[in-house]
Amino acid sequence: MVDRVLEINPGKSIVAIKNVTCNESFFEGHFPQVKIMPGVLIVEAVAQAGGILLYHSLPEPEKKLVVLSKIQNAKFRKIVVPGDQLRLEAEIIKFRTRFCHVRGKAFVDKEIALEGDIIASVLDLEELNEQK
Repeated sequence: MVDRVLEINPGKSIVAIKNVTCNESFFEGHFPQVKIMPGVLIVEAVAQAGGILLYHSLPEPEKKLVVLSKIQNAKFRKIVVPGDQLRLEAEIIKFRTRFCHVRGKAFVDKEIALEGDIIASVLDLEELNEQK
């Protein structure tokens, strides 16, 4: 859901863009009379920006799999509609070997549309393959 990364500071923060267009399939049913981007997809866009940040913050990222583990304190402040551009900002709050706490925000025209905390698990691909 990330269209472009504007800046990235590995281990620290990322700023990215998601252009919200009217031809996105989720607008067909959410809501037919007034097209509103589902909140869960705004969270997903912020989580993906955080995932990009985390990927570029890991040593040997090709040996890891980053998965969403928890969403905390998500607050929706503004409706997002076709034609809006989401500015996705995420910063690493705490980074351990197996998990990362990211604080994220999505803005539309300098107004906060979403803010919240995302916890991601960092899995070792070799360990996962051994479990098969």
